[in-house]
Amino acid sequence: MQVRTAVMRYLGGATLARGADAGAAVGFVLLKPTVVGAVLAACLTAPHLLGPVLARRLDRARDGRRLIAVVCAAYGVFLAIAALGLDRIPLVLVVLAAATAGVCGPLLTGGLSSRLAALVPGDERAQRRAQGLDALSYGTGGTAGPAAAAALASLTGARVSLLVLATAAVIAGLLVLSLPAAGNPVPRDEVLSVRQALTLILTTGPLRRVMYTTVVASVPGGAIAVIAVAYAPALRVSPGTAGLLAAAYGFGVLLGSLAVTARPLLGEPERLVTRTGALMGVAYGLCAAAPGFALAFAGFTLIGVLNAPFFTATLASRAAYSPPQARAQVFVSMAALKVGGQSAGTAAAGTALGLGARTLLLIGAALIIATAAATVLDRRRWP
Repeated sequence: MQVRTAVMRYLGGATLARGADAGAAVGFVLLKPTVVGAVLAACLTAPHLLGPVLARRLDRARDGRRLIAVVCAAYGVFLAIAALGLDRIPLVLVVLAAATAGVCGPLLTGGLSSRLAALVPGDERAQRRAQGLDALSYGTGGTAGPAAAAALASLTGARVSLLVLATAAVIAGLLVLSLPAAGNPVPRDEVLSVRQALTLILTTGPLRRVMYTTVVASVPGGAIAVIAVAYAPALRVSPGTAGLLAAAYGFGVLLGSLAVTARPLLGEPERLVTRTGALMGVAYGLCAAAPGFALAFAGFTLIGVLNAPFFTATLASRAAYSPPQARAQVFVSMAALKVGGQSAGTAAAGTALGLGARTLLLIGAALIIATAAATVLDRRRWP
């Protein structure tokens, strides 16, 4: 019962934290639908690349939950300062507050995930079920956060919606603080430096292959919303209707996460990443061939469904192949690279809209399938 309670508290805290992180960018754009809003949204995502520096502090912490709880609270406080300060204090201070919240973001994603393994029994099935729940928290937060920001903005105003998201982050910190304490088994002086941790990822075969597969798959994943709207002419529907394809993808992620929680993925994590990634690439190709809206809707849902076991397998890989001396740094570094890949995918799709949605989907399919094939060759040459 204690394990179940701890996991449910983790799920609640992780969902709130990730929902606040995902929804805040939408809130800023709605609050200031100009270049200022876009800059503030970027301030929340760009600092994710600094995540490994903060993750090292988590690896060295005697009680990681306290650091994560403080970071969740800090995210909420600085988000609230930016929301309340916009148009009321100098813009540079608002940007600084948003960027500070952005620096906290990596511990709300990869940092939290790195603590999950200590909350559940060590057997494979229990660990994989917990990782499925973690994927569910990402999917739920990533869907509910932006939706809540948009809905609240229409009802109470964007500023209030940002304050609600800030409160959610603070509550997430309290839930994390209520989790069982898990001491760090590694002496502080044995924790790897940031450079050593990044070198470890590049030189450890399974981690390297999971890393570049995650990054490549995140590129078309980040472009989903853009591609969905761009599909309107080919499907002979309005842009608003085509936008529902992005919702279908999010719905699929939730369905897939529930499935891998109920029936955990078993087997070597790295091979699962290759297999589920290849299947996801095939799904992108099927979407490109959809003759009408109904089949395209089903195809986008399928991509989301397959993304869930793929993402769960990447989480399992980080847990299986990262040493205790750099666990948080491995989790956060891969999460940061994934965010970077998603941002690159969004930007690339926006600049290549002239190619058409079908071509963009085919490019995404080719990238993912080719990467899956590359992992097989990589594994044979450098196990």
